[in-house]
Amino acid sequence: MEFLPVLVLVFSFIFFISIGTPVAWSIAISSLLTILVSIPSLAAVTTIAQRMGTGLDSFALLAIPFFVLSGQLMTHGGIADRLIRFAKTIVGALPGGLALINIISAMLMGAIAGSAMASASAMGSILGPEMEKEGYDKEYGAAVNITSATIGLVIPPSNVLIVYSLASGGVSIAALFLAGYIPGILTGLFLMIVAAIWAKRKGYPTFKRSSLSQVLKTFVIAFPSLLLLVIVIGGIVAGYFTATEASAVAVLYTLILGFAYKEISVKDLPIILLESAKTSAVVMLLIAASMSMSWIMSYENIPQNLSDVLLSISDNRVVILIIINLLLLFVGVFMDMTPAVLIFTPIFLPVVKSLGIDPIQFGIIMVLNLCIGLCTPPVGSVLFVGIGIAKTSIEKVIKPLLPLFIAMIIALLLITFFPQITLWLPNQFGF
Repeated sequence: MEFLPVLVLVFSFIFFISIGTPVAWSIAISSLLTILVSIPSLAAVTTIAQRMGTGLDSFALLAIPFFVLSGQLMTHGGIADRLIRFAKTIVGALPGGLALINIISAMLMGAIAGSAMASASAMGSILGPEMEKEGYDKEYGAAVNITSATIGLVIPPSNVLIVYSLASGGVSIAALFLAGYIPGILTGLFLMIVAAIWAKRKGYPTFKRSSLSQVLKTFVIAFPSLLLLVIVIGGIVAGYFTATEASAVAVLYTLILGFAYKEISVKDLPIILLESAKTSAVVMLLIAASMSMSWIMSYENIPQNLSDVLLSISDNRVVILIIINLLLLFVGVFMDMTPAVLIFTPIFLPVVKSLGIDPIQFGIIMVLNLCIGLCTPPVGSVLFVGIGIAKTSIEKVIKPLLPLFIAMIIALLLITFFPQITLWLPNQFGF
C-alpha cells in the first residue's frame, strides 16, 4: 500500500479544517495536494476541475435543488404548525406530551421538508417557548428537538439517500426511500420512550386527552401536507415518475398548497427562491469537491487498500460491521453528512458487499450513523441550530442528550444486525 497519498490526503484535510477553512474548500485543496504527489501540477489542476464538473453531471442530482425548494416552500407555508396540532391530539396526554409532539412533528416535517436544519428550526421556534412555559427545562426541550430533527433524513424523501445512490454507483433511489421508513419510525419510537421516561421522572405536565373528533379535525387540516409523502413516494414506486421528476412535482404541489393556505404570496417567492439557491449551491459545491476526492482516492487505490486492511483484521461480519459503525460515528463527529457519504461510501461499500450485506441496508446504516454526528460537537450543524434557538449552551444540553444518543445507537445496532428491518418493505415492492 502506498502510504504517501493517504498521509497527504488525511493530514492536509485535517489541517485545513482545523484552521477554519470551509469544508468544501478543504476537500478540494487536499484532493489537489494528493494528486500532485503522482502527476504534474498543470495536469493535477485540470484533473480536479474536470472531476468537480463531471461529478455534478448527473440527472439524479437535479432532485436535490427541487427538494430543497419544496422544503423551503413547506417551511414558509405554515406546514409545521398544522403538523404540531395533529401530533398534539395523538400524544399530548402521554408523559412528556410536548416532547413527544416535538418528535412526531419533527419526523413528519423532516420527511416532508427533507431537511434536519429546517425541522430543528421550525420545531424549536414553535415548541421551544411553549415547552418552557409549561415548565419543561429548556435544555431537555433542545435535546429532544436536536435528535428528533435528524430522523427526517432517514425517512424519505431524503436528499442524503439520493447522494448515497450516486456514490454507490446506482443503488435504486426508490428502494432506498422505501427502506428508510421502518428504521426512521423505529428510531423515533426509541426517542419517544426515552423522552417519556425522562419526563415522567421530572414530573413534566401533560395535556388533556383529545376526543376522536379533535383528532379527526386536526388530521383533516394536516392531510394535504401529509399527502405529499404519498404522492412523491407512491409515484416513484409505482413508476409514474423518477425521483428527479418527483422532486419537481413536490415543488408544484407545495407551491399550490402554500397559496391555498394563504401562507405564501407572490412577494414571498423571491426570498424563498434565494434561500433555496443558497442552500443548493452549498450542497452542490460539497458534492463537486467530494466527487473529486472520491476520484483521487480511486486513482490512488485507497479504497481497495483500506478494504484489504479491514478484511485482514477479521472476516467475521459482526466484527467488521462494528468497526465500520465506530468509524462512521467518528467521521460524523468531524465531517458534514454529504461529503462523508460521497467519500466513505466507495471505501466501505466493497467491504460490506464482500460480506454479503445488501447495499440498500448499508445506505440506511450509513445515513443513521451520520445523523448521530449531526447532533455532536464540534461540527454538528443541527446541534448548533438547536442550542441557538433554545438560547442555551452545549455544556448544559449534553446531560439530556446522552440518553437520547443511546436510544439512537440502540436503533442503529438493531438496523445493523437485523437486515429485515430495512429490507422488508423494499422486498414487498419487488426491489
